[in-house]
Amino acid sequence: MKYEIVTLEEKIAVGVCARANNQNPNMGAVIGGLWEKFYKEGVYASIPCKANDKALGLYTEFEGDEKSDYTAVVACEVSKEPEDGKYAVCKVPAGRYAKFIVHGDMVQAVGAAWQEIWEMDLPRAFQCDFEEYQDECMEDAEIHIYVGLADENIEES
Repeated sequence: MKYEIVTLEEKIAVGVCARANNQNPNMGAVIGGLWEKFYKEGVYASIPCKANDKALGLYTEFEGDEKSDYTAVVACEVSKEPEDGKYAVCKVPAGRYAKFIVHGDMVQAVGAAWQEIWEMDLPRAFQCDFEEYQDECMEDAEIHIYVGLADENIEES
């Protein structure tokens, strides 16, 4: 799977969160529930100071390695952190990321891409990885997946 190495500035993301674990058979329901709450319960519409129209699926606060618990956050990028405390706030750290571009069914394409990414020998930081949904097209979406890197010397694939 092809990717490019990019350097990102820090981002502030605001939304809803839950603890997850890839080994838990209910993981899909947990993350799906966050997306439902984000859109159907009006969280997205109520977030002030959106930086753009893109939705983010973030995975952060890892405990150990890829088999451990982490925090899943469904959010959008904001230009400043809200002061009311109503939302989960996540800072995407500045740094180097492997950027993958995926096209297809919003759910299936992302799941398949993550399966391939997990099999790759990337020097992952396990600090923050995220998906950035470029549009709302469920059947033929463009999704950018960013995987945080620990190694400063990794080259593009």
